Amino acid sequence: MKSKRALITGITGQDGSYLAKFLLNKGYTVFGTYRRTSTPNFWRLSYHGISDQIEYIPADLIDTSSLTEAIRISKPDELYNLAAQSYVGSSFDQPLTSGEFTGLAVTRILESIRIIDPGIKFYQASSSEIYGNSVNTSQNEETPFQPGSPYAIAKLYGYWITKMYRDGYRMFAANGILFNHESPLRGLEFVTRKITNAAARIKLGLQKKLILGNLDSLRDWGYAPEYVEGMWKILQLKKPEDFVLGTNESHTVKEFVENTFEHLDLDWKKYVKIDKKFLRIVEVNRLEGDSSKAKKKIKWNPKTKFKKLVEIMTDADLDRWQRWQKGEKFAWDAPNYIQEDKTLFRTIK
Repeated sequence: MKSKRALITGITGQDGSYLAKFLLNKGYTVFGTYRRTSTPNFWRLSYHGISDQIEYIPADLIDTSSLTEAIRISKPDELYNLAAQSYVGSSFDQPLTSGEFTGLAVTRILESIRIIDPGIKFYQASSSEIYGNSVNTSQNEETPFQPGSPYAIAKLYGYWITKMYRDGYRMFAANGILFNHESPLRGLEFVTRKITNAAARIKLGLQKKLILGNLDSLRDWGYAPEYVEGMWKILQLKKPEDFVLGTNESHTVKEFVENTFEHLDLDWKKYVKIDKKFLRIVEVNRLEGDSSKAKKKIKWNPKTKFKKLVEIMTDADLDRWQRWQKGEKFAWDAPNYIQEDKTLFRTIK
């Protein structure tokens, strides 16, 4: 039997690397687009031990011809669009970039699919941020959208243009509205990894404090490897539909901090400081996903609970810093980051 072919944009990111590993284990031939930069960013694929199993294609989300060429070369059965300017905080500083990479790029990909092969199944990575400050305690596929950042607005454009191509051109185009999903491979600019990385450094005497913004924000945090399986399940349906993927519970940033430091036998109050520069221009107070539809229609149900997720991430960061202290060389991102308290970032996710 001929193996399926998948093209993943954003393959070097957290979700892209986990999805690539998942699909390879399913017997897929996996292609991934990457953007040529001065500093290669393949550490996550190396972390999984799969970097030499991917067929790489250079492409850029603002260059339609390169996206079209990537589709022609890969001839995918399934295309997963995971690439974007994915950090909410940066979208306030670079709103036009967010619109181009996170919004308009979706149209470029869909139009290329329509012209080359409208039979390709397309997955669009949507985001819980499109709900913004919803009046609903939890959000499902019917909840009204109220985006509160340039990132969320661009994601909402991508959501609606995906639906338009599905309805207008009868293409298999589906949105996965994923709530926050984390792992040891999360970028350090995201608050969860920022917390676990800093706590590990504090435990080892490498850092003295952790600076955060809004500790009261409520988020629905799940485990990323389980969410990429949900992406795949969405594309295995006979007809395309949109799905919310979340854990159906929410926790504050403060709870994440408390659990992280407690796991390391530290008193978080001695080390955590608040700085207004890390507050968003528009705060989103509560996001909680109701994934009842996904549970029923695609049999998707997250298994990793909040406390376990915190422990997985904290243990991973502690282990990596201990290995670093011993002089080990391995695939990792933290040593390449400048200390965030020296920057002027004004927002967090």
